[in-house]
Amino acid sequence: MRSLYFFLCCLIAFPFTSFSQTFTGPGGAIPDTGPSVDFVINVSGLPTVIDTTTFGLEEVCVTLVHTWDSDLDISLIAPDGTTVMLISAVGGGGDNFIGTCLRQDSPNSIVQGTAPFAGTYRPMGQMGFLNNGQDPNGDWTLHIQDTYPFADTGTLYAWSITFGNNPATYFTLESSNLPIVIINTNGQSIVADPKITATMGIIDNGPGIRNYMTDSLNDYNGYIGIDLRGHSSMGFAQKQYGIETRDVAGNNLNASILGMPSENDWVLYAPYNDKTLMRNALTYSLTRDMGRYASRARYCEVVINNEYKGVYTFFEKVKRDNNRVNIAGLTPSDTAGIALTGGYICSLDWIDNDGWTSNYPPDPTNPMNNTVFYQYIYPKDVDILPVQKTYIQQYVDSFETALVSTSFADPFTGWRNYADEGSFIDYFIMNELAKNVDGYRLSTFFYKEKLTDGGKINMGPQWDFNLAWHNADYCNNQNYGGWAYEITNYCSWDFPFWWRRLNQDSTFQNNVRCRWDELRTNVLDTTYMFNYIDSIATLLDESKERHYFLYPVLGVYLWPNPNPIPQTYAEEISSLKNWIRQRVVFMDGNLPGGCINTGIAENSLDWSLSISPNPAQEQVRIAWNHVLNATIIITDAMGKTVLSEPTGSAGMMQLDISGLTKGIYFVQLLQNDKRLKSQKLVKM
Repeated sequence: MRSLYFFLCCLIAFPFTSFSQTFTGPGGAIPDTGPSVDFVINVSGLPTVIDTTTFGLEEVCVTLVHTWDSDLDISLIAPDGTTVMLISAVGGGGDNFIGTCLRQDSPNSIVQGTAPFAGTYRPMGQMGFLNNGQDPNGDWTLHIQDTYPFADTGTLYAWSITFGNNPATYFTLESSNLPIVIINTNGQSIVADPKITATMGIIDNGPGIRNYMTDSLNDYNGYIGIDLRGHSSMGFAQKQYGIETRDVAGNNLNASILGMPSENDWVLYAPYNDKTLMRNALTYSLTRDMGRYASRARYCEVVINNEYKGVYTFFEKVKRDNNRVNIAGLTPSDTAGIALTGGYICSLDWIDNDGWTSNYPPDPTNPMNNTVFYQYIYPKDVDILPVQKTYIQQYVDSFETALVSTSFADPFTGWRNYADEGSFIDYFIMNELAKNVDGYRLSTFFYKEKLTDGGKINMGPQWDFNLAWHNADYCNNQNYGGWAYEITNYCSWDFPFWWRRLNQDSTFQNNVRCRWDELRTNVLDTTYMFNYIDSIATLLDESKERHYFLYPVLGVYLWPNPNPIPQTYAEEISSLKNWIRQRVVFMDGNLPGGCINTGIAENSLDWSLSISPNPAQEQVRIAWNHVLNATIIITDAMGKTVLSEPTGSAGMMQLDISGLTKGIYFVQLLQNDKRLKSQKLVKM
């Protein structure tokens, strides 16, 4: 009797602890014309509160037929508007989801499954965020988007949601050795366009000091505009974002983010299909060490609307700025004379901006032989004046006309009259070293200086190398041999003719060879590159575990990873190093030309930089030659400046490094913002 009384009391106190109910909904067509489609289940008769401990959403199941599964994004929207991504860009070219059930406690992620995904998987997002104390009674919506329109259609045959006493939970970030970026959209969805207003706080307690979610927002605490960015990456589970720092009125607000120079345009880059998490950061760091501007970067972990999003890289956006692309500004009054000559930034990319079509066809080896389109980046297409458009178009046309002429290699009347050869050489070397499958044709920037600053076209900055460094399985890119500028030998793509033509200039080839041989003694020495790779791997040793729990893609094919697929993070790093090792051997033996004195002043001066002792603990002696009134800076492995001292007229200085934490640093000799020499320093 006492046992029965206790049992009845428990039923009264916890009337729904053993309650479980499944609701099913109708299906329908999945259109392939662009718009998304919603399927609704009306839930009723449940307790008025769902949470992550006693009672809430447990499971979602779908059965649908659709060719090419990776085209689909499937999310669940709760009655209060909370949205969680269930399935996104999985299954590659496989077909269908048959009896596919999603539970947060499943040991296997949907990322690790294969079509038709029969069985139970962990969803892409965290369903526990739906168990947020809301009333579950109302409309639950299955939101399906075909992200690749006009290719194939499908049908949802059935779907269901189950509530019970084993509710979905979610992971919460508590602390990190990396800076923590916290974004709150106040209930708004982040879309591709326009930017929405949100708030952002950044916790960065400094080198060697741990960051906790409960710490004060000490690096940035204010308003931002945020939108989705990217093209193929739009379909990835981890999204990347454009960030614009703003004031309370919504105006641009320059701010120093994570120690980088103050500006208002930034990129939160998601390294989803680059499982080393470092290909872009590696490229930009090496480019800066070569003396060219490339975006500075800081690694961080990101939380959006209380949901952990993984490891990101905070990059500077390519932009005209004294600390970025340092060219003269153009105003509406700059319509004639020297003022009209610069500066300008243009690009070759997916067509997102206004621009113009080249008068010259792409690479003649390309059987498609269509057109090349150049876009205005600075001034923006909405700001650039017609007379400024005409000027930059005619200047680029003059460069291309000189390049196709029979006297194109003439040092005075040929292409060099319009273009800075040193920038073309360094741009070429980096794209070839990384064998960038998108090089020269996508995410390709060039800028033109004002006449009083040189007046010529410069290549750069380097951008978007996530598919480089042996991370693409098409167009012969997986092999360590061959040349990226000859990609049209393997793929029929529109491609500027510039690089094939430049490689018909024996002087250009000799200059490339000479610059390559110089860089191989320092910046592009494998030990130098591998030290950087190891330093980033060490930095990410902790955070990568959280990242790959959320996105369990190690050992899983993600477009366009080449085979064989490394199974662990350590194998990813080893694979990257092995490919680099083979690539530099190939380039050492196969770059044409011979290193002779070519007269390229910026590359031929015998600048030297010595550091002693090295490794060091407290004091270092730094000596140099061939330059006066420069600057010595010391940066950490992420490019953040930790010390900066003017050199004056002396050729030596003593620096106190006792305040630096132990690790790898880079000592750099700069003059007029140009990096002349760089050496590694080990702080013990």
